[in-house]
Formats: sequence, C-alpha cells, structure tokens
Amino acid sequence: MLQLFNTLTGKREPFEPIEPKKVRLYVCGVTVYDYCHIGHARSALVFDVLRRYLEYSGYHVTFVKNFTDVDDKIIKRAHEQGVTCEAITTKYIDAYHEDMGKLGVRPASVEPKATEHMADMIELTGTLIKKGLAYHIDGDVYFDVAKYPEYGRLSKRRLEDLQAGARVDVDERKRHPMDFALWKSSKPGEPSWPSPWGAGRPGWHIECSAMSIRHLGETFDIHGGGMDLIFPHHENEIAQSCGATGKEFARYWIHNGFVQINQEKMSKSLGNFFTIREIFEKSKWSSDVTGEVLRFFLLSTHYHGPLDFSDRAIDEAKQVLEGFYGLFNRLRERDGRTEDDKSLQSVIDKTREGFKSSMDTDLNTPMAIAELQLLRGEVNRLLGVGLSAQGRQDALQAFRELGAVLGLFQLDRWEYGIKAEPGHNQISGSEIESKLVERREAKKRKDFTRADAIRKELNALGITIEDKPDGTSRWKR
Repeated sequence: MLQLFNTLTGKREPFEPIEPKKVRLYVCGVTVYDYCHIGHARSALVFDVLRRYLEYSGYHVTFVKNFTDVDDKIIKRAHEQGVTCEAITTKYIDAYHEDMGKLGVRPASVEPKATEHMADMIELTGTLIKKGLAYHIDGDVYFDVAKYPEYGRLSKRRLEDLQAGARVDVDERKRHPMDFALWKSSKPGEPSWPSPWGAGRPGWHIECSAMSIRHLGETFDIHGGGMDLIFPHHENEIAQSCGATGKEFARYWIHNGFVQINQEKMSKSLGNFFTIREIFEKSKWSSDVTGEVLRFFLLSTHYHGPLDFSDRAIDEAKQVLEGFYGLFNRLRERDGRTEDDKSLQSVIDKTREGFKSSMDTDLNTPMAIAELQLLRGEVNRLLGVGLSAQGRQDALQAFRELGAVLGLFQLDRWEYGIKAEPGHNQISGSEIESKLVERREAKKRKDFTRADAIRKELNALGITIEDKPDGTSRWKR
C-alpha cells in the first residue's frame, strides 16, 4: 500500500483517497516572469512521477497545476521591457511548456491562470470578511491570523514566535504583523480588477485556494509543492481555505526538497543559479545533457531530501542511462539461439515486486531505479546464455512498463537524446537503419566503395557501427 510523508502530520501515512480509486491533486505552479530553473524541474518531476505511479496503481487522477500570471515581479518585468504583463506571461508560459516537454513532464489535467479566476478570489475574500476572519482598510483586505487559532499547524510554528521574529513589510494598519493580504488596492500603472473594496488585484496566497477549490472542491486529497512553500504560502492557504469553508482543505501535504549546486544552496548571488535552458545549452554540458539524462539524474535522489547538482552527478547519470539503452539495443538484435526463458520471468516478477515496494515507500525513486539496475544485470547475464525472441521482447516490455512510471526508457534504440558533438547534425534512428540497409546491399553487390562511404558519413554524424559475423550491424551514438 502506498505510504506518503505528510507534512501536516509530520509522519509517513498510508494513502487513502476520499473517493475510492480517484485522486484529486493540486500542485502550486510557477510565477511566469522568467525561465524555469533546476528547482522548478525537480518539483515538476516529483509530482509528475506521483501522478504516473497513482495511475499505474489503478487510480484516476485529476491533476491541477496553476500559473501565477499577476504578480509584482511580472509587473516589474513588463515595465522594464515596455510591454504588457500578458506579453510577459504568455512568453514564459510557452517556455515552461517547452522546457517541461523536454523533461517528459506531462501537462496537468487543468492548468488554470490566476487572471481567469478573479471572481472566485473576490468571492472567497468576501466570505472571509463576512465570517470576521478578514478586514479591509483603504481598499486593501487582510486575513486576521489571530482569528484562526490553528495558524501554524503545517509549519509547526506558534503565532507568538512568528510575531517575535517576523520579517514582514511594516504596515501599521495591520492588526498583527503576520496578517497577509487577500486583496491589494491598485497603484498607477498596474493591472487591476473591480471589487467591492475598490479596483485592485489579489494577494498571492488567495490565488491557489480559489483555483483549487474551483477545480477540485473544498476538500481534496493531495496538495504539493517545494519545501520553500510550506511557510508562509501553504500555511496561509490552509488558514484562509479552512476558515472560509469550515472544512479540512487537503488531507495530504507533500513537499520536495531543495536543489544544491556542488553542495552549496542554489542562489543567483552565488553565481550558481541555472535555468533548465542553460543546462541544455551550456557548452560544458551540451553534448551530455538531454531531457532523459536530466530526468534520470533528478530521480536518483529521494524527493524529500536535498539534491546536489554537479557535473560529476550528471556524467554518472548519463553513463548509467547509456548502459540501459545499450542493453535495449542488444535485446532487439536477431539471435538464433533459443533457451528456456522461465528464469527470466522469475527475474521480471521479482523486479516488478521490488519496484512497487520501493515506490509504495514514499515514492523512493532511487530504490526503484536500483531494482531496474538489478534487472539490467540479470538480463545481461541471461542474454549471454541465450534468450528466445519472445524472451528478449518480454525483457524489453518489462523495462518499458516500469520505466514509464518514472518517465524513462520510452524511446527506441539510442534515440533517448544524447546530443551529437558540437557541429554534428542529428540523425534519427530510422534514418540510421535505412543507411545500414543501403550499406548492407552495397556490400552484397561488392560495392565496397559505397559501403565505406556510408560508414564515414555516419561516423561524421557521431554514429559508430559494429559489424557482426552474421553480416548484420549494430550502431550507437
């Protein structure tokens, strides 16, 4: 049975959805004013894998992940570039989808934008005012944290301690230093919407409460995000949502750990801050890092702990992934030997059981990958003895089935994305196969000049050919 670490209770708990075999999942998305960084990639992959594993386990998952498309940073970026806020958000939403597509992250079931849910936010804010949990001053509306006795239960902080160490903007109009904005009055040059309290825009925290309630209901199964969101964002979401509805907001709160760069916290000030695009384009990585390599690396550490991003770690992930695809390549080769495949099925069954046990233990992807590595070793051994065509197909299918849960091993042969060296053109696997057929036919008619020319042509594209005694050839990038 799947067990997940619930930040709300501080312990690992059996996962039991509100409705049998149905899961409603909400994850806080990005604020779209810039390109996504490696931390965004990690969070996106964690919840992509959670969704995939739930579906693999027979659940129907409704996955909602929002875009914050109205924010101080967006407004500032628009002013700097002399364009509209919509132009900024459209650019970076498109970039988000492009970057996540490279990583194999599937789009959410629903991807709402804050600007499309103003009516929901205004209604929720009005409810909190009517219940005495919020107050408005000069067009601004604040949540009154003192009126919600359970404030701090997610982050395990006491209100009096928060007040003593508060690092908040000084605003003497607020009743308590930790009171947070639900609605902000408009300023010159900023986008605004009409409301009962005057023209303005929503505070950040109210957005996710309004969008999740709209698409998933007042109480849903899982709320997720990075650990940096536990306080104050998720704490505030709980206060305003539970305060408005009188019901529990989300039953399980799942948070992924931070990303470090060479064992230092990722920070623009330290110069170790990388966007996903920089990782793909940077010269020292460009010939090594592809979407699947980066995905494999990110899943090689348990989601709840810190992840250290380094050149060495990327190289190791690339080498391990190449080992898998090298095996897949050999499994697709023709082999005249036919042996007893019973031991293979036993190995596959054992791997499937170990894989599921690992994933059930709070999505332990490193252990799940270790199970796949053990399977790779056993299949390599059995391949040396001899596997039937069906046995090789069964082994490939097992890797594809379990790999799909992690978003791995779904591409053919060596097409998983290793880039050619700078200056080399990319060539698809099907094009390589066509070239090899042409080369084989040239050799049959003793046109060795043409056969050698094809070999040199492929070598120039970074493709190595190995001729086998039976006249066939195999290739790799």
